[in-house]
Amino acid sequence: MSERCYRCYKPLSACLCKYTKEIDCGIKFVLLMHTKEAKRQRTGTGNIAHISLKDSEILVGIDFENNQRLKTLLHDPQYFPVMLYPAKDAWTAKKEGLSQILNGKKLLVIILDSTWFCARKLIERNKFLFDLPKFSFEGEYRSIFTFKHEPRPEYISTVESCYYLIKEMQSQSLVDKDVEPEPMMNAFKQMIKFQLQAENERILGIRPNSHDYDSKYNKLREIPSFSDCVTGNS
Repeated sequence: MSERCYRCYKPLSACLCKYTKEIDCGIKFVLLMHTKEAKRQRTGTGNIAHISLKDSEILVGIDFENNQRLKTLLHDPQYFPVMLYPAKDAWTAKKEGLSQILNGKKLLVIILDSTWFCARKLIERNKFLFDLPKFSFEGEYRSIFTFKHEPRPEYISTVESCYYLIKEMQSQSLVDKDVEPEPMMNAFKQMIKFQLQAENERILGIRPNSHDYDSKYNKLREIPSFSDCVTGNS
């Protein structure tokens, strides 16, 4: 097994740390990570968001109703907790009255971090989360995560969700305009390039298959240039 970076959990040859930097956006993100997702750091994007966003947290599990850390956060008076979920009555950055309802409190955004199949399991096991106000996007976005195929085109990854939420909040002056979330996306783009390159190398026989299912991927993939991707810590 290749030696790994203990910060981004990637092989040292594909370490993402130099492509990002800490972002203090004034929003607290809490990622509820399914236990299966925690084991899938090869393709998961939640950890990229976590290492990028100051004061963010990852809580791993399946049933969070009795999670003491989550309970503490949800009842902390400094926060206004919401669940990121595309409900019809969801708040968005552009919804009138958001700044008034926050009333000086820090937005606490709960995100389910898992595959879409496992996300349904988390929803089934944690109905209490739906008692929280919902928060969603004003715009419509498409994922650049070409390494994976989501069930629907509008489904985006965890790191993209955090990025677009910050950008929309900035558009309404609810997050400082000087905050730069781009390094978080830089790391995500670089991860995509690393993964596609590794897949092509397996197809070409340059590196061995890591999993039984690797053999079904036998078509070389185009690797996007992402010319705007720059080193965050240089």
